[in-house]
Amino acid sequence: PAVVGTGLGQHSPTCRHTPTAMALTPRLALLLSVPPLLWAGNAVVGRLAVGHIGPLWLNAARWALAFALILPLGWRAFATPAARSAIRQRWRHLALLSAVGVGAYNALQYLALKTSTPLNVTLVASSIPLWMLATGALFFGARISRQQLLGAALSMAGVGVVLSRGDWAHLLELRLVTGDLYVLLATACWALYSWLLTRRDEPDAIRSDWAAFLMAQVVFGLGWSGAFAASEWALTDARIVWGWPTLATLLFVAIGPAVLAYRCWGLGVAEGGPALDVIYGHLIAPVHAQLCNLWAVATGMDADANRIRLVVFSLIGQVVYFRLGARVVTRRMGWQTISGSEAREITAMLADNLDRLLGPMPKARS
Repeated sequence: PAVVGTGLGQHSPTCRHTPTAMALTPRLALLLSVPPLLWAGNAVVGRLAVGHIGPLWLNAARWALAFALILPLGWRAFATPAARSAIRQRWRHLALLSAVGVGAYNALQYLALKTSTPLNVTLVASSIPLWMLATGALFFGARISRQQLLGAALSMAGVGVVLSRGDWAHLLELRLVTGDLYVLLATACWALYSWLLTRRDEPDAIRSDWAAFLMAQVVFGLGWSGAFAASEWALTDARIVWGWPTLATLLFVAIGPAVLAYRCWGLGVAEGGPALDVIYGHLIAPVHAQLCNLWAVATGMDADANRIRLVVFSLIGQVVYFRLGARVVTRRMGWQTISGSEAREITAMLADNLDRLLGPMPKARS
């Protein structure tokens, strides 16, 4: 991830650091689901590109091509003397934004893929939720709730279960290499970039136009990525092997991860906040998808049907309410606490609800 065109201009400057209510709408779910898919492909393609093009040159060429792609849409960022003057007045903020986004994040990821295994990269990158929460608390005055900490912890625990294949002893066999440090630095850059997006230090005319905002960042970022690529060319033996594999790689990383994904990411951050997207991508979406698949097996219905998704959300909501609203439940029920007998009564009620939901639905195919 890195640079994003955004819709953050919709928020009032006076409330830029104040957490706002979030609603996980279908639009927001889509915006937060597309970027991880494209960025996962970016990591795979970056690994395949090793030997064809140096990692820092890959990053610079990616953004040079992305610049050409968005120029017809974002030229207004520099079209008038007033627009250029406004950018000059805020060049420090744009330089920092582009340094951690265009210049650093993907460059560090491509460097990591030269030496680190996909398993290690996945494990280290799973720390993104914690970096996001820590950056917000330390530098942007964001308050961290227990639910957010729990979500981040569950996110990392879930990745650990996948990587260990259910046997935690497998994690002891992992060996960290230089590339893993690069991934860790990249996650820190990504967290800082995401929180910087929540500020309004750019001209309104640019911030409200995603292509112009992206263009402004890429112009500054090309300076950073170009300098990094020049140092790679001068100090290492990295060279470019031109051919169809290299051209296909550049087209994919420029069109998908560098433009489409960043547009979706910016809109997702604007609507849901930078903490929600990583929690959604690492925890909510995969867990909900698995529960939908289980329901589909039980009923024979399509796991992607809206009815299935809503039913699963309703069941999750019932269970979560008895946890988060425990004090309300105990007070209304006249209970001192929810212990053995009370928990069994709640479980029986949830089971009855489950039976009623399953009753009118078609049974699973044999």
